[in-house]
Amino acid sequence: MLKKLRSATPISLDLGLLILRFFSFGFMLTHGWPKFQKMVVGNFEFSDPVGLGSGLSLGLAVFAEFFCSILIILGLFTRTALIFNAVTMLVAAFVVHASDPFKIKEMSLIYLVISVALILTGPGKYALDKK
Repeated sequence: MLKKLRSATPISLDLGLLILRFFSFGFMLTHGWPKFQKMVVGNFEFSDPVGLGSGLSLGLAVFAEFFCSILIILGLFTRTALIFNAVTMLVAAFVVHASDPFKIKEMSLIYLVISVALILTGPGKYALDKK
C-alpha cells in the first residue's frame, strides 16, 4: 500500500506541467503573434537564417511560435509541436543570434530548455492528448 502511494504521480507534477505549458507558451505567443500579423497583411520580409527563403522562414517561425504554441497550451499533439518549437529555438539561438552576447540569445535558450524538458516529460494528465 505504501509503495503504491509513493509510486503514484502526485497531482502537483501534472499541475506543474500544465502551468509550465500554459504560461511558457502563452508568453511564446507574444513572439509569434506579431509575425503572424505580418504574414496576414502580406509582408514576408524576414531574415533567412538557413537559406530557405525569407517567406518560408517566416512561415516556419509563425507555425512554431504561434500555432504550435496554441497546441502545446492545449496539450494537443504536444510532443510533435514541441519538436517544431525546439528546432526554431535552436535556429534562433545558434544561427540568428550566434554572434550576439548571451543576454540576447538567453530567451531562445530558455524556450529551448523548456521545450526539451516537456518533450521528455510529456504534457501531463491535464492535456487533450490524454483524453
